[in-house]
Amino acid sequence: MQPHDRATAEGILLTDQYQLSMAQLYFREGLHTRPAQFDYFFRSYPDYGMHQAGYAVTAGLEWLLDWMEQSSFDASVIELLRSKTTSTGKPFYDETFLEWLSEHGDLGSIVMRAVPEGRVVHANAPVAVVEGPLIMGQILETSLLNHLNYPTLIATKASRMVGAARGGPVLEFGVRRGPGSGSNAGARAAMIGGAAFTSNVGISQVLGYDPKGTHAHSMVQAYMAVGAGELEAFRAFARSYPDDCVLLVDTIDTLDSGVPNAITVFKELRVAGHEPIGIRLDSGDLAYLAIRSARELNRAGFDQCQIVLSSNLDELAIWQILSQIDAEASRYGVDPKALIARLVYGVGTRLITSAGHAALDGVYKLAAIENDGEWAPAIKVSENPEKVPTPGDKRVWRVYDNRGLATADVITQSDEDPAASTSMQLFHPHRPGSHRTLRQADISGLEPLHADVLAKGERLAGRPSIDEMRARRQADLDRLDPGVRRLINPHVYHVSLSAKTKALQSELVTRARETARDVADPQLSEP
Repeated sequence: MQPHDRATAEGILLTDQYQLSMAQLYFREGLHTRPAQFDYFFRSYPDYGMHQAGYAVTAGLEWLLDWMEQSSFDASVIELLRSKTTSTGKPFYDETFLEWLSEHGDLGSIVMRAVPEGRVVHANAPVAVVEGPLIMGQILETSLLNHLNYPTLIATKASRMVGAARGGPVLEFGVRRGPGSGSNAGARAAMIGGAAFTSNVGISQVLGYDPKGTHAHSMVQAYMAVGAGELEAFRAFARSYPDDCVLLVDTIDTLDSGVPNAITVFKELRVAGHEPIGIRLDSGDLAYLAIRSARELNRAGFDQCQIVLSSNLDELAIWQILSQIDAEASRYGVDPKALIARLVYGVGTRLITSAGHAALDGVYKLAAIENDGEWAPAIKVSENPEKVPTPGDKRVWRVYDNRGLATADVITQSDEDPAASTSMQLFHPHRPGSHRTLRQADISGLEPLHADVLAKGERLAGRPSIDEMRARRQADLDRLDPGVRRLINPHVYHVSLSAKTKALQSELVTRARETARDVADPQLSEP
């Protein structure tokens, strides 16, 4: 086994050491094949400092399922584990444990239900539920979190940018600034979140889209360095790509050099029977430069040319640019609505890194384990109430009010039918005494959010296209209150527990604390 073997790092051993330590303990104690359920959820929405998310968009599921299909404890992995020793030099892993892993150590025994990719999801509601032998459910944890947390973070960021852009195309340009090969997952997630295209050629090919891009400043610099200048650089680009000509106009001076030279080349293209696509602005006051550039392009007869904006854009920057155009464009004789309709947004660093909130706090918690043929709910008690999970074999329902808008996600036990009673009592998952009542008369619809996606190694939901996942996102956003969607200080969307689920949570917390007091060493409490 070579230390630099990437396949080893990216296969079944894409996990934390403590997962394997627990797996061997379960095997030694005879718990390894006991059915268990784990929930994946996130505790809070991204908070970017000056602005905050009020929802998230789930992404990453298909690539997680791909990884699960391809990963197992094959002979090379078993041999690597066999070589590990304890601090005293003894074998760390028992031979019988390794033999069991060799025969049974794949993820084909896992059953999973999840919220489909592209849908809007909310804090504290399970996004995915994993069921299977305790040992394999435990080993899956790290990679599941790795595959789902980052893409969900990026899909959420992209969705906010697309919303801020008022329907203008958003292009993902982040591969050079992203987290290594994770940039591929980030580009895919950005497109699920609504980005129209990406500059990443490889992932574009995988997803069935054309990559998008213009040219760099270095092309203009090269022509300047050899004495040819910006205009000749633009002409060279137009000769090579006469039907796809977008020129970067800010290498020297946007308004006094770049735009006039671009217009000269665009006129030459038109004489030759081609129509230019547009220009790109990558520095300066983008709103002002867009207005002034649009005026000059309009005067020259190129009022349909796109204006691509880039340079550290995020949702707040896009919102500010459009607000400035709304206020100022008419002073220069430019129709603000017409200009905004021509804008395209190239977003890179601040999208692919989720600038301001670099990690989603997604977690994976044991919810139930089989005991005497029945599900025994599991609980974790914490000094921080926000970290107390929701126990039991559960379902998640989306409740729509009489406006047809989503008003709450409700977590019930699996044997509950929330439509069966005349009213629903909804309890806050962490605040004792905080609850409200919804009458059925105030509810226009109830929707189960989880779909069966995996059973015993077989995919159950197919492979949705990017367009299908985008459509899911847009449908959910259309049914989400505008206050929840806004960029700054969004309304709180309610994720609630049914009365039965809340009672179970409270009972288990009380029982756990009482049990802990009963078994505590009395000497520890003596002064």
